[in-house]
Amino acid sequence: MSASSGPSWEGLRKEARQLENEIDLKLVGFSKLGTGLSSNVKSDSSADKAPLLGPDHVFETMALEIESLLEKLTNLNDQMAEFSSGQVQSSALLHTIQRHREILQDYKQEFRKTQANFTARREREDLLKSVRKDIDNFKSSSGLNRRMDLYLKENDHIRSSDRLLDDQISIAVETRDNLVAQRVTFKRLQTRFNDLSNRFPLINSLLQRINLRKRRDSLILGLVIGACTILLILYAMR
Repeated sequence: MSASSGPSWEGLRKEARQLENEIDLKLVGFSKLGTGLSSNVKSDSSADKAPLLGPDHVFETMALEIESLLEKLTNLNDQMAEFSSGQVQSSALLHTIQRHREILQDYKQEFRKTQANFTARREREDLLKSVRKDIDNFKSSSGLNRRMDLYLKENDHIRSSDRLLDDQISIAVETRDNLVAQRVTFKRLQTRFNDLSNRFPLINSLLQRINLRKRRDSLILGLVIGACTILLILYAMR
């Protein structure tokens, strides 16, 4: 009995697909939650209020849930690899295992990227809040003078640059969310195509061409986003 038709193999693959779909949906919500928390921090800073602890707790709880799901998916991949070691090796079997590993790696990178982006935003908001607090303290102790005017103008410039960057980040996040949603659909289709490609070599060749085009489009999109980000930063520093 081959691994691809055995009940144990199919059970592992089914559970892996379910976990992948669940992680994909949670990563989309995780990204949106991180963006929303950043906006909450900025609003609280403008109103001279302490940031709410509730949303932060939700973000951390969701991060722990995703980490747990990623750990389960890692164990499933290990089980599939162990299962295949006792079976007749075939290109279709190895391709399936490799595909699941690539999906897991993509999820881990996306998760770490979202955490890093949120941390960077939070640190920037805390820094701006500290600057505003120092300016307010100086204003109350020294009164309005030329030096205070310079501080206020600089602060206004920082706020304007911050708003500009936040707008561009929001656009980029919205675009990324749309791409992630499209990726979910594409992955489901690709899984079906992979099953067919095990039977029809021509379909396997077509999938390889699609993967090459997908990587090329991702590279072009990354270069465009990087160039736009650099131009925005140069404009904000001008």
